[in-house]
Amino acid sequence: MTLGVTVFASYLIGLREGLEATLVVSVLVAFLVKGDRKDRLFLVWAGVIAAVVLAVGFGALLTFTAAHLGHQQQELFDAITSLLATVFVTWMIFWMRRAARSLSGDLRTKLGEAIRLGPVAVAVMAFLAVAREGLETSLLFFASVQGATTSATPLIGISLGILTSIVLGWGIYKSALKVNLTKFFTWTGLLLILVAAGIFKYGVHDLQEANILPGLSTQAFDISAILPPDSWWGALVAGMFNITPQPTVLETIAWVVYAVPTLILFLRPQSKRPAPAVTTPA
Repeated sequence: MTLGVTVFASYLIGLREGLEATLVVSVLVAFLVKGDRKDRLFLVWAGVIAAVVLAVGFGALLTFTAAHLGHQQQELFDAITSLLATVFVTWMIFWMRRAARSLSGDLRTKLGEAIRLGPVAVAVMAFLAVAREGLETSLLFFASVQGATTSATPLIGISLGILTSIVLGWGIYKSALKVNLTKFFTWTGLLLILVAAGIFKYGVHDLQEANILPGLSTQAFDISAILPPDSWWGALVAGMFNITPQPTVLETIAWVVYAVPTLILFLRPQSKRPAPAVTTPA
């Protein structure tokens, strides 16, 4: 039970971000195959591989930097990465909610333009499309596991999520799976907003640990009796949403200030936009 609880939040990150990247790659590959431009496929894969290498290197850099800082400096570094991760994941959630319906058409249009510009533009386009997701994944994963556990279970969770997204992406590419992407990104978006609220709360706590913000010893409440940290449900809530049984007043305010308006904006009905015209490669 403990393993499943610990990996869920990182699995969700890997699944959500991985599926976005996988959908991008599948659309690019399908467009080139159907347009009889298979000679450009290696450029797409070259861009994808370069983006993956960049994301892994960025994650390694974050880990290396955090490991070689003093206590107060590390707390400040963790706070900065948590706040940046909150900004990026919030932007990603709202962008995908808006773009889910027109993602395929937008990508095909951009790839058609890249083909006309030349082979380097195709590789760069694939690189940029996947690199954004990879960098977001590295930052969000790093921020979400700070202080949660020292074991390898978060890495297991994100790896399983990415593998699941690859299988789903392949099934969608082969038309074997019919996935309502709008509903998928809506439900995972709701869960990720709660995850991001926990990351934002943790960033505020790190700022308190670094003596940047006051109130570290001022607790808002104590629900240890209801949410014991050594119980499976306490581990579930803490692992998924970074909710602790003894938060400070400032942490609690930060969680509410982020989660409530973000959920309201996310659940607000959105206006429908016409899909962009698709350009066929010459």
